[in-house]
Amino acid sequence: MLGLMQDWPLTCTRILDHAARNHGRTEIVSRTVEGPIHRTDYASLRQRALQLAKRLDSYGITHGDRVATLAWNTVRHMEVWYGLLGLGAIYHTVNPRLFPDQIAWIVNHAEDRLLFVDLTFLPIVEKIWPQLRTIERVVVLTDAAHMPETSLPKVAVYEDWLAEADADFAWKDIGENAAAGMCYTSGTTGDPKGVVYSHRSNVLHAMTAAVPDMLGLRSRDRVMPVVPLFHANGWSLAFSAPLAGAALVLPGPRMDGESIWGLLDAERVTLTAAVPTVWLMLLQYLKKTGKALPWLERVVIGGSACPRAMTKAFEEDYDVRVMHAWGMTEMSPLGTVCSIKADYAGLAGERLLDIQEKQGFAPFGVEMKITDDVGRELPWDGRTFGRLKVRGPAIASGYFRNDDRSAFDDDGFFDTGDVAHIDPAGYMQITDRSKDVIKSGGEWISSIELENVAVGHPDVAEAAVIGVAHPRWDERPLLIVVPKEGARPTRDSLLAFMDGKVAKWWLPDDVVVVDEIPHTATGKIRKTALREAFSGYRLPTAE
Repeated sequence: MLGLMQDWPLTCTRILDHAARNHGRTEIVSRTVEGPIHRTDYASLRQRALQLAKRLDSYGITHGDRVATLAWNTVRHMEVWYGLLGLGAIYHTVNPRLFPDQIAWIVNHAEDRLLFVDLTFLPIVEKIWPQLRTIERVVVLTDAAHMPETSLPKVAVYEDWLAEADADFAWKDIGENAAAGMCYTSGTTGDPKGVVYSHRSNVLHAMTAAVPDMLGLRSRDRVMPVVPLFHANGWSLAFSAPLAGAALVLPGPRMDGESIWGLLDAERVTLTAAVPTVWLMLLQYLKKTGKALPWLERVVIGGSACPRAMTKAFEEDYDVRVMHAWGMTEMSPLGTVCSIKADYAGLAGERLLDIQEKQGFAPFGVEMKITDDVGRELPWDGRTFGRLKVRGPAIASGYFRNDDRSAFDDDGFFDTGDVAHIDPAGYMQITDRSKDVIKSGGEWISSIELENVAVGHPDVAEAAVIGVAHPRWDERPLLIVVPKEGARPTRDSLLAFMDGKVAKWWLPDDVVVVDEIPHTATGKIRKTALREAFSGYRLPTAE
């Protein structure tokens, strides 16, 4: 016997239809690449997306075609997303911070037909154009007045190209399991891998992200996704914000602390989201200028572990609640958020910060487990480390044009590559990436925990910990720090600060002060580069 409910496919354009009908006048503020602030609303966004869909349709873009974007968070980028979705075509957000050869490889692997590009990234496309085998035309996301000279042979100006169609169009009839978007992993090991989101997975994920214990989105919120749309599906905010009817503030290309603060303040943003490096710049700007955050209520921090000192600064100095989150490109990306359950509702001060250091608990739609190296499930006791594995309706089941199944077990769980423990209340804490965990004397040391403690030192701006070869212990931790402006932390002061905050045998064997720590294209510390740079480093304890 089947239920007698209507067949109502979960397609992404239904989110925009809902926002346009029920929250049509809700504002979308966009800092343009050209400079000025642009203001529109959901009703106008839908009209422009319909117009773009009609223009793409007349060009010949159809169901299943891939179309790449190299673009910042702007309203034009969102028009491209929804216009493609309405045709059954696939948005492919490409990370412009990758090496040019990687960008060319990814676009070719996806077999993208068109490339929409912001002015900022036009030089990248000009450089790699001879390598692009499938791109038929480049559309520059600007108007004729701002269009520069270019060496590209097949180029169109977005506003002129769009004006060749009107908005008299209806979304194509596509199934909810049709592919909707693509995002490639950063490719830290081997070639990047293509993750393909479906309409159904995007809608379910947007609904999951909006619930109170996750991002808690409301129609009266003003949401600023600082995390770019080309990072892990834009953390779903291009879907979950209109689903909730929340206003959007899109920061465009300016990611410095002053520019971020300017929009947070002027546009009265209530929720924002980005990786820790962005918030480090903002906090430094606030401390330097004495500015405040009178409107901001919640800040989502993910991409890498949020240092305890950062949580403390936001909450104690600026009265902003930190929502520590974890996820992956393969998970659409939300996996956990550290909201406070009833079990911990009475905690305060340092004991509450102990919980907030964790990545949080999973929403409905994400199943988690931890296992040993042979796949045996481990207990949720808050102490036992294991491989973190996940499954759910918005989690990848494979990669585009890639038959490698090594990351998936027989029950369909995806091995995230993270090492974690889970406490009895369901709170998960990442202790390391499996390739970054330090194995000393047969025991594991968490580089992430050491980094979080080190960043709490008043003279430290950023910290990284890697394992260095040791003749007795196999590996021992080396702490690498970037000092705050004008500060000169010493080895002895750092080790004294960390003493008592971690197990004695976890303390780093040495400390190195550097001007800069390398990062990946998604803002994470590039430990492969650090391990290479310090491959011949001899620890004082190795004598």
